[in-house]
Amino acid sequence: MSKIEYIINFIEKENPIHAKKLKKVFKKQGPEFRRDANQFYEKYNDFAETLGKSFDFGIESYLRTLSDVTLEYLHFIKTGEYSNKSFEEVNKNVYSNPEVMEYHMHGLLFSQYLWPQHTDIFHFFKKYTSNYKTFVKKYLEIGAGHGMYLSEAIKTFSEDTSFEVVDLSLTSIELAKSFIKNDKVKYLQKDVFDYNPTVKFDFITMGEVLEHVEDPIALLKKIKEMLTPEGCLFITTPANAPAIDHIYLFNDADDIRKIIKIAGFEIEHEYTKYVEDVPKEFAEKHKITLMYGAYLRIK
Repeated sequence: MSKIEYIINFIEKENPIHAKKLKKVFKKQGPEFRRDANQFYEKYNDFAETLGKSFDFGIESYLRTLSDVTLEYLHFIKTGEYSNKSFEEVNKNVYSNPEVMEYHMHGLLFSQYLWPQHTDIFHFFKKYTSNYKTFVKKYLEIGAGHGMYLSEAIKTFSEDTSFEVVDLSLTSIELAKSFIKNDKVKYLQKDVFDYNPTVKFDFITMGEVLEHVEDPIALLKKIKEMLTPEGCLFITTPANAPAIDHIYLFNDADDIRKIIKIAGFEIEHEYTKYVEDVPKEFAEKHKITLMYGAYLRIK
């Protein structure tokens, strides 16, 4: 039995409705997706074993994360706001709570191939990144995450390119290290606002970080200072995406575009997709989560 089949069978016993949705999603995917997904979850299995965890723990963490998202969404629909509005609140409720942080990180990791928006936006990254390979000699990733963007960058850019990762979470860094296994990557555990590199970077990737800060414009301006004049910034961030560690609420893609412009960037390539397959009017009315991705250049 493949990892994907095992995951769906497990979830079907606990949440039949969600399992039905996942089956519908996977039915649309081709053999390449299934291959990549199974390889990803095999890597996760190896990573979990190093922590003394089981593969089932990852699925259980995903189901707990799914439950959190559901509760946060109900609060969001009722109030029009996220539960947490400051880093202090999130730090208290999530980051400084080892039990919550553990299942939350494992759950989000599992979502990579269970939530189509994650794989679709990763394909968007793969589609255009090779356009920049002729001049990228210094690469930075803000937020290590699952390491997929970093892995693709290592494959895409030249052997002379240096790679650096900065992340506030040591757990996240260890996760990326276990997935990447490449000695040429330098990892720094640091708040990006406190990070002051002595060099500038040709390409910076920042996946789903803007929604975690109180002032995304300040973060973008900080990153602009770290880019070479011709450098590129790749970002992803969601709108209307309540979660236990999300702070800044973007109402739609225009909200995101507005802060990009204010921070002094222009959009070179752009991606948008609602997480549910519904008409745009319905999605806007019911505040369905929108995933946004873009390649940015300094104006």
